[in-house]
Amino acid sequence: MKKVLLIEDNKEVRENTAEILELADYDVTTAENGKRGVELAKTISPDLIICDIMMPELDGFGVLRILSKNPETSSIPFIFLTAKTEKSDMRKGMNLGADDYITKPFEEDELLEAIETRMKKSEVWRRDFQGGMEGLESFVNEARGLEELEELHLDRKHKVYRKKEVIYSEGDYANYLYYIDHGRVKTVKMDEYGKEFVIELYGPGSFLGYIGLMDDGEHQETAVAMEDTEVSVIPKQDFQNLLYKNRDVANRFIKILADNVQDKERRLLQLAYTPVRERVAEALLELQEREDLESGTGFWMKISREDLANIVGTAKESLIRILSEFKKAGYVESNGTKIRVCNKEGLREVVSTFIHQS
Repeated sequence: MKKVLLIEDNKEVRENTAEILELADYDVTTAENGKRGVELAKTISPDLIICDIMMPELDGFGVLRILSKNPETSSIPFIFLTAKTEKSDMRKGMNLGADDYITKPFEEDELLEAIETRMKKSEVWRRDFQGGMEGLESFVNEARGLEELEELHLDRKHKVYRKKEVIYSEGDYANYLYYIDHGRVKTVKMDEYGKEFVIELYGPGSFLGYIGLMDDGEHQETAVAMEDTEVSVIPKQDFQNLLYKNRDVANRFIKILADNVQDKERRLLQLAYTPVRERVAEALLELQEREDLESGTGFWMKISREDLANIVGTAKESLIRILSEFKKAGYVESNGTKIRVCNKEGLREVVSTFIHQS
């Protein structure tokens, strides 16, 4: 049963509204003022909050402002329920992050429809996704049908990049968000000796360049097309407007960014302490799992030996030697630049052997 927190100082309105919600099979908790409402929101973790604006001690704007600054309550859908209909009040509420605005008196169906709509959207936005690129792609796949992201990348200027063409370079000022319609892209960094290190691989349905946009700064990596690739080019202002105006989108991107940072820290530690053979095995497993998620189980991965060596952080010659060993052991198959894992358990055993020895 979904939990709804109703914050309303008028006893008659509070009781009548609570009765409507309970008949609709919601678990309702009520608060008679804004201060009590904030306390309950932190205690019961409701699935949605309905809040009046004009209240003693703490008005609805104050309630939303406080809850928006708390990570534990910032993503809870918030609907204003008020008799005030001035546009300035509506604008103020929406700018603070309110999800909807219902004026009193209201029809029962109007209230329940607004709640149901926000509940459905919230189930997608608040779902837990794993970190790394898989998490971002899962998030985008789940959210693609929602109006906010649908409008973000549709009807945009499209640009085609040929294989090995640079989309943006490290140090460039971030002016656009890129959405991959077709093709594949790698992001790379160069060390002081000019050696390339592949940070991440991206496929259709992925966003690129959002880290630089979120801190309003420069790109921290270079993005290169791995094959002929078509992207939608989204102006920075449109992306930032979506983040500022939609708490759900902002919270989800921030969480995924935090997970990505942890993933990159793990990879750096892996480069420092894990032998090359084990790193190759783990990279192959991760890439195959990603390919299976995108295309279906057992699909071939199209990746050059040079790119794979740069992901692992080793010389191309060392990579080829280890791949030859894995092929003889029956762990992988290869066909030109294509490669496929045919014995995941064998590669997992390679990885686990080092872990157990450590």
